Amino acid sequence: MQERSLPASPNWYCSRCSDVSTRGLLGVGAKNLIYLIDVSVTSCRVVGELVGHKDVVSGFSFCRHEGRSHLCVSSSHDGVVRLWDADARSLLSEHDVHQAPVVAVHWSAADADLVASGDERGVVACHWRHTGATSSFRPEPRSITCLTCSPHTWSTVAVGYKDGMIVLLDLSRSVVTHRLRGHDDEIHALEWAPLAGEYALYACPEGGDGGGDGHVTSAAGEGGCYLASGSRDQTLRVWSSAQGKGVMTLKLPHVKKRGAAVDPGVKERLWLTVHWPEGRPTQLVSSCFSGELLLWDLTRSGKQKWVLFGGAGESQNHTRIVFNVSSLRPPGGGVLLLSTSMDRLIRCWDLDSLSSCWALPTLGGFVYALSFSPVGAGFLALGVGDHMIRVWNTLSPDPFDVRTLWQGIRSKVTALAWHPQKEGALSFGTDDGKVGVYDVFSNKPPQISSSYHKRTVYSLAWGPPVPPAGGGTGYTLYSCAGEGVVLQHDPTDLSGDASDINRLIQLTNDIQHKLPPHTDLSWKPDGTVVAIGNEDGCVEVYAAPTLALRCSIQQHHKTINALAWSPAHAAPPQRCLLASASSNAVVYVHDLRAAIETPPARPPMLTEPYRRLSGHTAKVTGLAWSPHHDARLVTVSYDGTAQVWDVLQEAPLANYRGHAGPLLCVEWSPLDPDLVWTGGRDFTLQEWRVSQQEFSRPPKGKKMLLLKEKAKKKKNKVGTGGAGPGAGGAGPGTGEVNGESGSAGAKVSGDEEEEEEEGSSASGPVAPAAVETHRKPSSSSVTKIKETPDAGVMKRRKPRSLLPISSSLDHRSREELLQDCVALATVTHGGGAADSVPDLNLHLGLFSDRSALLRMLEAEEAGHVEAGHYDSVVYLRLWTGDLEGALQLAAERGELNDHLLSLAPMAGFGAWRGAVEAYVRQLSQQEQHLKAASHLLSLHRVTEALELLGGHRLYREAVALAKARLPPGDPVLGGLYRRWAGALEKDGHLSAAAKCYLAAGAGFDAAKVLAKKNDAASLRAAAQLARVCGEAELARALALRCTKELTAALDWVAAQEVLSAQDGLLVHRLHLCVAELLEASLSDAVGAPQHRFSSHPWASPAEPQLRLRDRVIGVWAEQFGVSSTSTGSHAPSVLLQELKSVETPPPSASVPLKQVQLYSALHLSRALLVWLGDDDGLLMAELWGAAAWFQLPQHFSAGAQLCRLLFPEGDVSVWSRTRPLSLHPPEEDAAASLQALVQYHHLYARWWRSSAPPSLSGGVTEEEQGVSVATVWAGPLDASLLLSRPHATLQATQVSVREIQDLLAAMVLQHGRADAPLQATPTGEEGATLVSLSARMAAQQEQLDQLPDAVKAFPRPDVMECCLLLLHLSRTAPVPEPVQQEARELLQRFGTHPDVQRAARRFLS
Repeated sequence: MQERSLPASPNWYCSRCSDVSTRGLLGVGAKNLIYLIDVSVTSCRVVGELVGHKDVVSGFSFCRHEGRSHLCVSSSHDGVVRLWDADARSLLSEHDVHQAPVVAVHWSAADADLVASGDERGVVACHWRHTGATSSFRPEPRSITCLTCSPHTWSTVAVGYKDGMIVLLDLSRSVVTHRLRGHDDEIHALEWAPLAGEYALYACPEGGDGGGDGHVTSAAGEGGCYLASGSRDQTLRVWSSAQGKGVMTLKLPHVKKRGAAVDPGVKERLWLTVHWPEGRPTQLVSSCFSGELLLWDLTRSGKQKWVLFGGAGESQNHTRIVFNVSSLRPPGGGVLLLSTSMDRLIRCWDLDSLSSCWALPTLGGFVYALSFSPVGAGFLALGVGDHMIRVWNTLSPDPFDVRTLWQGIRSKVTALAWHPQKEGALSFGTDDGKVGVYDVFSNKPPQISSSYHKRTVYSLAWGPPVPPAGGGTGYTLYSCAGEGVVLQHDPTDLSGDASDINRLIQLTNDIQHKLPPHTDLSWKPDGTVVAIGNEDGCVEVYAAPTLALRCSIQQHHKTINALAWSPAHAAPPQRCLLASASSNAVVYVHDLRAAIETPPARPPMLTEPYRRLSGHTAKVTGLAWSPHHDARLVTVSYDGTAQVWDVLQEAPLANYRGHAGPLLCVEWSPLDPDLVWTGGRDFTLQEWRVSQQEFSRPPKGKKMLLLKEKAKKKKNKVGTGGAGPGAGGAGPGTGEVNGESGSAGAKVSGDEEEEEEEGSSASGPVAPAAVETHRKPSSSSVTKIKETPDAGVMKRRKPRSLLPISSSLDHRSREELLQDCVALATVTHGGGAADSVPDLNLHLGLFSDRSALLRMLEAEEAGHVEAGHYDSVVYLRLWTGDLEGALQLAAERGELNDHLLSLAPMAGFGAWRGAVEAYVRQLSQQEQHLKAASHLLSLHRVTEALELLGGHRLYREAVALAKARLPPGDPVLGGLYRRWAGALEKDGHLSAAAKCYLAAGAGFDAAKVLAKKNDAASLRAAAQLARVCGEAELARALALRCTKELTAALDWVAAQEVLSAQDGLLVHRLHLCVAELLEASLSDAVGAPQHRFSSHPWASPAEPQLRLRDRVIGVWAEQFGVSSTSTGSHAPSVLLQELKSVETPPPSASVPLKQVQLYSALHLSRALLVWLGDDDGLLMAELWGAAAWFQLPQHFSAGAQLCRLLFPEGDVSVWSRTRPLSLHPPEEDAAASLQALVQYHHLYARWWRSSAPPSLSGGVTEEEQGVSVATVWAGPLDASLLLSRPHATLQATQVSVREIQDLLAAMVLQHGRADAPLQATPTGEEGATLVSLSARMAAQQEQLDQLPDAVKAFPRPDVMECCLLLLHLSRTAPVPEPVQQEARELLQRFGTHPDVQRAARRFLS
């Protein structure tokens, strides 16, 4: 169930995209959904969604008829009109008559079955719901912007067009009754008067300003009705439908806010909507320039006919243009107005007082980040993709008390983090790499760090300072971004440079290789260590302040998306839990207490998780620990759900499915243990309760949400050219989605991380006339006429003259040509210079001196430049000797070519070099990078050529050039290899990237890249590569990972080959040998079919009398040279110490059988090494560990077979026939527990043999019941170890502790719901209180502490279960009476559980 939520912003530039029903249900179109909001005078609440459209919702309308207020209709740019049942949230019917995007729809108030709609092509469609019939016609060849049905006459419909025309239609005859002309620009809204007839109004003359000498008018005729219209030309008009003309014109006033000047650009962003409130025929509501709402009194005389809603204060008004207004009559009387605006607020107004009742904030982008303030109770910060931060006071009496921060933010807000101690200090990171700090309780702009990231900021965290920032006690800000760098910012001096912590990590830990790119970081709440996630899936934990490595977690194999430490106030065993999520669907939790509190000398590499949380079906993007429970975690994923987990039990508790897309962030309420907040890519923030969820785990299946998004197809827009009167601004045809055009809203990018839908403006659609004009002629015929002129004409065409001015002057009139001859004679024979003759024309320079010629050439050059004939200019300048000037002109104009460059050496070396440099820049701009690099080589600038090629990802060509021109070992070549490797790795070409790393001498990185694939073949190759490159430690780690994959596939031979290729892995080969023999022995014992991929000959079925221990010892000695007499690295004591360093997690029900066999084989290997070393100190403890892994019910049969293989006589003390055991007191306890486990299986075998259930007599074998006949020992049954009173006390106390914990949890949950005093729930004990339960818990804990450590260290089988088995067995087989009496006494004393009491009733009565 959903509590509060912030929905997506209503769509922009739509004439009717919201409407309210008579019952107070508001429908708002946002993106391709319709949100349903229950509204009243004091509050509002999102109650549901209507999902079905594939493109932007452009119109929405409710049915106004009594008994049908739950019916509604919507239109979309996908061309479909849908009819809905709002109560059932279901689709009733739909039609797709329109062949273009639908821009307007209205449900007739006069006919309960009529729905009218219009599209961009001008087609009007009428749909009758009761019959399902649909008809359409095109009254005008114009683009429709709005449409409304008359509430008084069913057949009358008013249609507004983009060019300012309004048409009144008669649907009964499909004809146009009136064309209303008067507006100069597109129509934004049309509204019929609520009262039929044309009553008296105080009219203004057409073209007036709303003041001056008006007159009272009443339209003549009967049956008419007034129609109001709002247009982009800044006027409102009232029309007479009877006369077909305007009766009143109102111009919008310029309302100044707090004395500020009117922004001249606001007129271009105008949207003028109108609404005629029901029951008020003389009052009209309209929007204004900057978000104001005006109430017009149509009967008032004078200049000012309007009153401003909410006064002049911004807190009571919209701050940007209003798109839609609708009205409601609440049950208490009066009229409520509901408005949607570009400021992303849905406001409710009281029409009587003109004041704002409430405002519902909406979101215009993905919700990337959530963060609760640790200082200010209940303050929740939201980072949204609409370039804004919201701070929500969730404890305010106003349920939607949200403050918006936008200053200094010009990109998507992708990360948030509150200061741990300073109130109101909120850090943020953006998509463009900006990091800043806001003081949310002041009006100051944010402080922006001078150090920008190159890519998106992924996460922010406050932590203790590290060098070079110093070791102070304050906090510094850490940011991690997409380029893989973590920067440390000083919050007291953000203008200074931030420091990269990679340098400190490499210096402290003596790391020579390049660190992997970082993707997330998280400081432990106490500030002692920081966890950093990497792109390769590795998580590293460093200790402050030197950032010394504490441990490395090699569990994930994909990019780390989120890290989260358990809360600081968690119970001591859970204070060092680290949860990690990556791009796969599994969440891992690691217990790092040992690595943090008692760090070893060598940082360990953890490859097994403490807990594994599996259930999501897509990548996990967010984590949040519960601040109220121990080890409770909530995760969000791209599968569109949020999952609550019990981490210790690895159990899913609740699954929330209220979002309509992938989730990106989650926060657990710090005040209510039952509340969780989630945000995602559906533009919504939702609050929900854990206890009220219907499902407990995510839905099964593939990533349905992503597949649905990728299946969307981009709509083909009609026309792309020609601008109508409204081309300068946005219009209703654009169907803008929360600030983005409809095309952007419908298109879904394949890149999940870059897809977004926000913005602030859109341009209008193409004018209809332009569309029609382009469609009439045949484009193919026009193209042929233009591109294939007559061949004969081309042959007769003369070449372009190099001296066109001179040629034109020689074709003047005869008189002018004669005068030229006289003037030329004066120069040539009169002895004068050409400069001394004022009437000498330029073209005569050909016949006079050089100076006249140069003047003529200058004029010709100017003409060629103006005409764009630069080749002619080059010829002229070449003839005059000014080639350098020609090259400079061509370079400035970007018109250099190979011909000009070939002439450049004639101007000298400097001119040629400058021309080559300019040509290189020109070629780079034209994306001819190979040619540009070749010209750089002509200047011997090899390094610049390499940088040019590498900068445009032409790495293969750059490497070829570098190896051909640079000397071996040049660092530039190594840098190229690394950059190429990074690009290949990002594109998924891992083997090619490894080759580049090898060529660069980075063997470590090459091995890491190969291992990213995480399959057996890749890991094997990576291990071999690391060994050859001298990275022995990495080679061993990769070999172990490869072995893990091979053993999972039962490829034992290949696993041994991989380990044998590495040095120092003998003990792991011994462990693998034991695992193979154990798997083979268990399979042989139960007769299971063999499914091994490959196995060794020594793992074939052995002789029945040969024990498993003897088989292992023999194979070790023969195949690996390990025996009791081995020395050196093969000595059992040395191998035992090495094998002790391998950690195993505690037994868990989620571990599969193959893994259980590996863990059991590890303990068995240790036991054998202890026995070979003649030291029995840990022998029984390790044997008990091997058997304890099979204690879970699903492994019962395998556990019984293991006990038979290890102890065929049924006695654990008979371990060796050649050497007796020497046990000390601790080992005696382990031996007793192990003997009890053997007797437990012996007891079940005896029971099944002597008293089989009736089903067995019907033909069901013992194997089918989970117990093998082979698990029968010849020895006697000793029940004394099974009826241990200390262990019965321990088990009963543990059951009581769990019951008390359940009661406490139920009481806390009840208190959080009803705020009632803490008392027992109806399912709990009568009269129990928090004090009494706490006292009982303390008593139980004290009883646990008093029990011996050996009892707790080596648990035995369930004593109550054994008692019941013995009493059952006594009915069909002899059981000593003292044993029966002891079993009854134990049941009476410790059998407090209802199930045990019910089963024991027949024996105790």
